[in-house]
Amino acid sequence: MSAIEMPGRLPIWQRLLFAIPLFGWLARDAAHGKPEDLFYTAAAIFSMWGCSIMVFGLPGLYIPALLMVPMMFLILILISRG
Repeated sequence: MSAIEMPGRLPIWQRLLFAIPLFGWLARDAAHGKPEDLFYTAAAIFSMWGCSIMVFGLPGLYIPALLMVPMMFLILILISRG
């Protein structure tokens, strides 16, 4: 019996997500960090979206919103299934 409990191995999709340099760090902090890290992650995502609007103009606003549509469909399907 040891004093340290070793965590189990993460699933492959989490290891792949956490391996992405910038987004993986944000996802790891949101999943395994302190509760206030979730607010920092949300602020960072909105800041990146704002920077894309400043750099690319209206496509920087529209394209991330269009990419979120399949995610919202999935969320609505999961909610409707109970």
